Amino acid sequence: MTATIPFVKPVSQIRLAPGSTVTIPNVSWLEFEFILQELGENRSARLVYSQGTLEVMVPLPEHEKPKELISDIIKTLLRATGRRYEPFGSTTFKREGTAGVEPDASFYIQNYQRMINRRRLQADDPPPDLAIETDVTSKTTLEAYEEIGVPEVWVYDSGRLTIYLLRNNLYVKSDVSPTFPGISIVEIIPNAIERAWQVGSVQALEEIEALVDNS
Repeated sequence: MTATIPFVKPVSQIRLAPGSTVTIPNVSWLEFEFILQELGENRSARLVYSQGTLEVMVPLPEHEKPKELISDIIKTLLRATGRRYEPFGSTTFKREGTAGVEPDASFYIQNYQRMINRRRLQADDPPPDLAIETDVTSKTTLEAYEEIGVPEVWVYDSGRLTIYLLRNNLYVKSDVSPTFPGISIVEIIPNAIERAWQVGSVQALEEIEALVDNS
């Protein structure tokens, strides 16, 4: 009698073209942790894990400009309003056993002092106050953020910025960011990104800085 032995190809050997997404169901938490270790930190792929489903995404190069510009605008606005922060980039945020997500950018604002000396996250660390995603429409992504408890998530997609606020453990859309009340974030961000494609990121950011200085 011949036994059939399943062959599982390591995720690290999967080759995805930029802009591709692969969804893998029925992944245990231990398997997710192993995959994170296998892939390491120096990789182009980003992972999202929620309720047993793993998504592996490889962003397009054109996603980098919006991501970097949005991050720079956030830093500019925080400095202009006299607030300090700690940027945590695409750090892997996890809730043990249920969810893991790697945002395009993330910021600690309320808890920045607590996170100043963190080289690696600890189990009792709070989630970031603000996370940024560019060109992501995945349901799994928002579910992971809900599980982790990130209070505010911005998603930029196809020239539009959507703000999601966590209310009773579920996200609701908002036209206003509580991080920047009184600032029309949903207008400023898309306009700045469009300007960046026309005149470059540096000039687009300078225009935002001038707008802030004159307000």
